[in-house]
Amino acid sequence: MRNVVIIGSGCAGLTAAIYASRANLQPLVIRGMEAGGQLTLTTLVENFPGFPKGVQGPELVELMKKQAEVFGAEFREGNVTRVDLSHRPFTLELGEEKIETRTLIIASGASAKLLGLESEKKLIGHGVSTCATCDGYFFRNKKVAVVGGGDTAAEDALFLTRYASEVNLIHRRDELRASKIMQDRLMKNEKIKPVWNSVVTGVHDPAKGEVTGVQVKNVKTGEESTLPCDGLFIGIGHRPNTDLFRGQLEMNEVGYLETHDGMKTSVEGVFAAGDVQDHVYRQAITAAGSGCMAAIDAEKFLEAHHEG
Repeated sequence: MRNVVIIGSGCAGLTAAIYASRANLQPLVIRGMEAGGQLTLTTLVENFPGFPKGVQGPELVELMKKQAEVFGAEFREGNVTRVDLSHRPFTLELGEEKIETRTLIIASGASAKLLGLESEKKLIGHGVSTCATCDGYFFRNKKVAVVGGGDTAAEDALFLTRYASEVNLIHRRDELRASKIMQDRLMKNEKIKPVWNSVVTGVHDPAKGEVTGVQVKNVKTGEESTLPCDGLFIGIGHRPNTDLFRGQLEMNEVGYLETHDGMKTSVEGVFAAGDVQDHVYRQAITAAGSGCMAAIDAEKFLEAHHEG
């Protein structure tokens, strides 16, 4: 019987593990399919407090993991395939193994939607980014491209105008899906150049290990051309990793878990932290903060039930 099981090993899950293990709750962390979360997809992180020279994303994740292990957190590789939250203790299935736990912290994150291109995959963290607020700073006075037509892409494009000399907004239609106010702001900004009726079919140049341009296809004419740029931002949204909990926990229409009074979910003893419930900020530091809150909430829950 476990006191705390944490699903996910990004900033939220690892911070929860640090706090839970320091509270002597011997947490079990199930690392998941995307071990380390989205930080493992980036290179230099300059906005996490305590690192004046920045820190590599994967290194930051590894440091957090080691810190949790120092205090006694246990880590298990694998992916949870089924959960039963209908009664306590909760039951999780990890392959052939069944795990019972008094409390559960869900920090399974959200996966950025990608275009599905091989060249895109090779250049993630090397000019291809899914987070404008994380990486925009690296593109001062450079040309960038943003893919998408909704509010996410619009917000990314506007944010990037603070740094980039030119922002090409590539959209498969001839009008955006973004809200009217966002569209008005985009059209008024001289740095933003719409590329209508177009899709990205390739990213140059994996051989050089950096983005030098994108291959763009006009969906109406079929014509292909190369758009020179130094960075590509994918702004087609995120998908919260919450399929396991459908029908068991309250979530919004997109699938993000609903939390209240801290990190409590709709089931007592189940808490959520990080991008799995935060569709607004989605930063490493906010994920870490919510992981801390979830662990403290779980500790208080166990104390109130004279457990742990």
